[in-house]
Amino acid sequence: MNDQHRFLEFDVILKRLSDLAVSDGVKAKCLALAPTLDEREAKRRLAETGEARRLLEATGSPPLAAMAELEKLIALIEAGDMLLPEQLERFALFASSCRRMKQYLRRAESTGCDIAFYGGSIRELSGLQSEIERCIRGAQVDDKATGALWDIRRGMQNVADQIKAKLNALLAKNGKWFSDSFVSLRGSHYTLPVRREHKNDVPGDVIEISNSGGTLFIEPAAVVRLQKELASLEVEEDAEVRRVLYTLTALAADALPDIRLNIEAMELLDFLFAKGALSLSMKAACPAIEAGNRLILRAARHPLLDGATAVPLDLALGEGVRGVVVTGPNTGGKTVALKTVGLLSLMAQSGLHVPAAEGSVFPMRDLVLCDIGDGQSIAENLSTFSSHMTNIIGVLAKASPDSLVLLDELGSGTDPAEGMGLAVAILEELCCRGCLFVVTTHYPEVKAFAARREGLENARMAFDRQNLKPLYRLEMGEAGESCAIYIAERLGMPERILKNAEKAAYGAGAPAKAELADFAAQTAPAPRAAASAIVREEAPKPVSTHAQRFAVGDSVLVYPNREIGIVYAPANEKGEVGVQVKRQKKLVSHRRLKLYIAAAELYPDDYDFSIVFATVANRKARHLMGKRHVEDNVAVVKQGQEQANSVEPDD
Repeated sequence: MNDQHRFLEFDVILKRLSDLAVSDGVKAKCLALAPTLDEREAKRRLAETGEARRLLEATGSPPLAAMAELEKLIALIEAGDMLLPEQLERFALFASSCRRMKQYLRRAESTGCDIAFYGGSIRELSGLQSEIERCIRGAQVDDKATGALWDIRRGMQNVADQIKAKLNALLAKNGKWFSDSFVSLRGSHYTLPVRREHKNDVPGDVIEISNSGGTLFIEPAAVVRLQKELASLEVEEDAEVRRVLYTLTALAADALPDIRLNIEAMELLDFLFAKGALSLSMKAACPAIEAGNRLILRAARHPLLDGATAVPLDLALGEGVRGVVVTGPNTGGKTVALKTVGLLSLMAQSGLHVPAAEGSVFPMRDLVLCDIGDGQSIAENLSTFSSHMTNIIGVLAKASPDSLVLLDELGSGTDPAEGMGLAVAILEELCCRGCLFVVTTHYPEVKAFAARREGLENARMAFDRQNLKPLYRLEMGEAGESCAIYIAERLGMPERILKNAEKAAYGAGAPAKAELADFAAQTAPAPRAAASAIVREEAPKPVSTHAQRFAVGDSVLVYPNREIGIVYAPANEKGEVGVQVKRQKKLVSHRRLKLYIAAAELYPDDYDFSIVFATVANRKARHLMGKRHVEDNVAVVKQGQEQANSVEPDD
């Protein structure tokens, strides 16, 4: 992400978006989201966000899967490793999430949203899920995973019971030999806690000694044979468990193509629903976006401000106005207005909804360039003015007719006369570039220049003079005031000092307003022609004359096989004609068709082509509709088939 986007806090919006995603991969995708330069792609992204929001509103939160470490587990499978029980359980959980997501999307199909039909791309993993759940319980291979494992573990339990019975008998018979009255399991050995002074009374192997040295954990010789039998059974158990795990791993390996497809589908849905959830959380709306130069904000709010208290922003650029010069008192909301314009533009072009009312329009921009904040740097020995100039020089070097430029406090931080001159010259340069721009300033001469210069418009941040409070409302067409002298007067500054201040501020020393436009016109460079980086959406191409020749009912030859077909739908915008060949309907390029017999020679003028193309059930339903209303009577009409008497293509 570039610094321009960070100045506008686009990174904060992306962090909020990533927090709404579930899987780590999608979180990273959210953080990397960037504006697109393709108009069609921007509209597609916005439409998907809108559909995701409608699904959330209609059917609630989706059952998304976290998919934690699935890629690592897939890599282990591909390397031929055996998965452990807890790793296999993650595949079972993923399969369960996929099944529930498929059911969720099936319920959502009634909304008509395209996203709801993404469920068709989610593969069934019920076989893998059921087998893993049958064989593994609580991150352990279940006793009933196989008949052999059941027999082995029953045998182990019987031997263990025999060992415990013998050891308990020793404990009961010679209690004074032992420091405790219970059998202790040390490693895989059943032992008795023998006092040191009685170690010779209990023949056997010392397995462990207590920290104090007073107790020896001895495996009595009386149970050595049973202990060896148990160890042998444990080896058999381990082999059978590994066989089960390898079998389940092989099942997961067989399902990898479907698992990968489901991961891709779930990640896409996770991303879309994160965008929809962000739209809901911000109470945002889908804006219009176009490749023109109109930028219209209606009741827009900065998404990081409290929506209940933020004052809505209305602004219009384009249609003869390329730039807006905003003036008004400090802390009056000028900088917030700049950031709102820039941030919402980035969001809309990235496919995110914006907190603005219906009627808001955003133009496709190749760059959103800004100079906001003082940028003072002690480490780099940059003053406020130097920092501003460095940023503005960089902005002017990149700006094109398709850019949006936002400059805060233009010309500030230096000698007022020179700062004003620079501000006017920079405004003129931006006008010549042909880009859209919004700047803020305090210079009255700059306001006068904006009033005279074609393509510029003044705007002001409203101020309550009575209560000395900013209203944070942008008013187009009016130049504002810094209100410093007025505020000083209301606060009790002596009149003598105020008059001197007015003379100093507006005396004869300032250049005449009429000279500013002449100065800018004389110093302005010729506008540069630059190739646009914006990919504009192409208008539909007209259907070719040859494609229009084919009418519903025409008998045609389909090349190269010279098959005979019947036209069921006229050519679409791509020049594809709907042709039924051997009871199968398909779209065929008009270049592959040749008229065989015209429909006028085959059928009367009022012939009902649904007899040829529609199913019997659909014809009956339509016939019944023509007579009366019948509950639950449905006739299928597919989009684009109305010309063929509303026939539906075969699935």
